[in-house]
Amino acid sequence: MTSVATLQPDPAPIVACTVSRDVQQFEILIDDMEAELGEAWGDLGFDDALVFLDQPDSAGLEFIAVAVDAEDEGDLTRIAAVVRAAREHGVKVILVANQVSPMALHQLMRLGAEDFVPYPLPEGALHDAIERIRQPEPEAPPARGGAALAEEDALPAPSFKARGDRQGVLMPVHGMAGGTGATTFAVNLAWELATVDPKDAPRVCLLDLNLQFGAVATYLDLPRKEAVFELLTDMGAQDSDSLLRSMQTFNEKLHVLTAPSDMLPLDIVSAEDMGRLLDMVMANFDFVLVDMPTTVVAWTEAVLSRAHVYFALLELDLRNAQNILRFVRALKAEALPHEKLRYVLNHAPRFTDLSAKSRAKRLAESLDIVIEVHLPDGGPQVTQANDHGLPLALTAAKNPLRKELQKLAKSLYDLNKAAESGRV
Repeated sequence: MTSVATLQPDPAPIVACTVSRDVQQFEILIDDMEAELGEAWGDLGFDDALVFLDQPDSAGLEFIAVAVDAEDEGDLTRIAAVVRAAREHGVKVILVANQVSPMALHQLMRLGAEDFVPYPLPEGALHDAIERIRQPEPEAPPARGGAALAEEDALPAPSFKARGDRQGVLMPVHGMAGGTGATTFAVNLAWELATVDPKDAPRVCLLDLNLQFGAVATYLDLPRKEAVFELLTDMGAQDSDSLLRSMQTFNEKLHVLTAPSDMLPLDIVSAEDMGRLLDMVMANFDFVLVDMPTTVVAWTEAVLSRAHVYFALLELDLRNAQNILRFVRALKAEALPHEKLRYVLNHAPRFTDLSAKSRAKRLAESLDIVIEVHLPDGGPQVTQANDHGLPLALTAAKNPLRKELQKLAKSLYDLNKAAESGRV
């Protein structure tokens, strides 16, 4: 006769756990875990998870789903300890976040979470995340430290010491729409300024503050240093020396702070921290160009208030016109210095194209602006120079766009020299 014990199926082994302050706050997560794993999952609090991960029973875990919301931000230390413990025991981490600030989210991701899904969970999001973490891991990159650290430290960096003895001219560059050539303008103008006077070259810095899609590193063929992330996420602990260590030098003349290697939330830097960064840069360089994101963020005001000239790149089309109207209206509503804007028309019409020149004039009149700089179309040579990671001056010195940028750099340099003489 079959015993009653043999009729009871063995409980399914636990292959995953949710970890949260209160899993009942994440009902959709409960439903999705049951749909994906049946009964082969459990639930733990943060303290219980730390204890369980140290026990032999945790050896069968594939992953934990750490669910956090805005109330958990005051307890990040304990949550971070759970993520670290999981990583130490070879358990993968999926982060489920509901209205968590970008700073807290990025901090947890940097500790080693493999994947992230927002809450409420989009349909199929948890399934896709589980599939991704079950994929074979690619070969791990070299660890920071040792040869990898030495390689980054060996990159060309500014050779001068930070003395804070300059009063740099801050010139942000802001594209009024995507693809207007703002980064090309910033990179090439920075290079022209750095080489404007071979005998008494100014000290020029280029900051790439497009923290998500910055292309300055690509256009100058520079690697992205891990130190940039450390600089931006802990500005309170930084000084001018650490700032210079985060930079690189292009051809021993142009000093560059690239965008970080990871895509960061644009508001990961506060307005106060951005002001501190700009103040340090301006105290150590003669000219500071900033490649801005097209998005207006909390720290845009910190840049605009310190700027001497704020270049607004536009093209001759309706989307640029509409965006200029929105941008100026927003600045006026916040009583910000919109008069610092200097409009630059990229792909400006040729002298003989009277119809396009008339449209440009009507555009400026309708927007009540003055277009002070007209940049000619540089043609395919511009794209080729960017793809090769070199300024136009080094690949197509006679390009009409390069010549116009060279003239602009010379006028800016001369104006600054005259201003310095006046101060003396």
